[in-house]
Amino acid sequence: MHTNVYLPDEFLQTIEQILPSQLTMDDFIAACQRPLRKSIRVNTLKISVADFCQRARENGWNLEPIPWCPEGFWIDIEDFTTPLGNTFEHMTGLFYIQEASSMMPVSALFHQQEQRFESVLDMAAAPGSKTTQIAALMNNEGIVVANEFSASRTKALYSNIERCGVRNSALTTFDGRVFGEWLPEQFDAVLIDAPCSGEGTVRKDPEAMKNWSPASIAAIAETQKALIESAFYALKPGGTLVYSTCTLSREENQNVCYHLQQTFGDAVTFESLEALFPQASSALTEEGFLHIFPQIYDCEGFFVARIRKTASVPTPQNNKRLGKFPFTKATKAQSQSVSQALKQSLDVELPAQSHIWLRDNEVWLFPEALEPMIGRFKFSRMGIKLAEAHKKGYRWQHQLVTSLTTGQEMKAITLTLDEARQWFMGKDIRPEQIDVGQGEVLVQYQDVILGLGKWVGNRIKNGLPRELVRDGNLF
Repeated sequence: MHTNVYLPDEFLQTIEQILPSQLTMDDFIAACQRPLRKSIRVNTLKISVADFCQRARENGWNLEPIPWCPEGFWIDIEDFTTPLGNTFEHMTGLFYIQEASSMMPVSALFHQQEQRFESVLDMAAAPGSKTTQIAALMNNEGIVVANEFSASRTKALYSNIERCGVRNSALTTFDGRVFGEWLPEQFDAVLIDAPCSGEGTVRKDPEAMKNWSPASIAAIAETQKALIESAFYALKPGGTLVYSTCTLSREENQNVCYHLQQTFGDAVTFESLEALFPQASSALTEEGFLHIFPQIYDCEGFFVARIRKTASVPTPQNNKRLGKFPFTKATKAQSQSVSQALKQSLDVELPAQSHIWLRDNEVWLFPEALEPMIGRFKFSRMGIKLAEAHKKGYRWQHQLVTSLTTGQEMKAITLTLDEARQWFMGKDIRPEQIDVGQGEVLVQYQDVILGLGKWVGNRIKNGLPRELVRDGNLF
């Protein structure tokens, strides 16, 4: 029990005023004092839900389905000697540790979606839980622009995108208010999981409410209104916008949505989320939003609204200035050279709907759907880095391994359990009973590619990026 959870009296008075009649304050406080259940989301870019459930059974993990996310599960592990983040399945991107309620916004975005989204904006993306969920539902096709204004959080965003094998992303680091001006009516869908007061997160952080005040909520709400306006401008007519927060106040939730409707009138339509999952009506508001108090589904407090842009609206003028784009698109001959070398050396094939771009000696793979935005916006990182060219060929990169391999590559060395642990600790491998080879080689364990090494004599030199090396207490 989090008996020390901080809940200001004024906050409790506010909750009492907005709490639905079927709920009680005693249950609300009790729920806030209970630690969160651990939950995960299967990364279907790497493994099917059925295959992951089989792995879980073999590992002795008990899974309970999360009703609003087919890939989501509450998880109970009998053996707690290895942290969940140090399990083999997590380190290789087979699942993402994600709070159950935070899976709901992306599920709402894709709910009953008849046509595939070609372009999606995740306006406040770090640490990457929703970006990777979006990419998985897009099956790594199209483009998802992942924006994070906080520089300190972009490292985690990129790390999770790489670990989960996302290759259809472009990262940006702007204040979200610029998108409406710079990329008007560009996206089929926009997710804005807005910065908020965090009233719903006390089960994870007992001191989340330490700096809570009505004045801070009013200030945050003004920022949220500006962000949702920008998101609406960036959305194509007919497109879908999901607005969500991990807070409970009406000022940061319903009122922000009403502000959008008051600003753009009939171009804004609220779409009910009643059919999102069987128990959705327990948290449904009269507008069709989901206002989730923590006792309803035994998760974090959350708010989710789904909005349709039914008509074009006049967009703001901008005076943006962009420097010269530093990449050039590879010629057909250059692309064939890279593709053939990759297939010959590692037995890896390049995906369709992607093109090779070059910068100095660097070789990159960009999603085809990104190209209409090139020259119109500044991206900090696009697609994946495939290789660095040198006189004798190409030096392949780790992100290629995480996002393009399938585990069925013929030119891969299978490691033992002990060798796999050594690999993640950054150590070189001396495989036994395997013919010594030459050049770069893939290494795998349990049919999952772990990384890229290079034969040096009778050992494989470890090519795992330094920031991914672990000290110990592994699977």
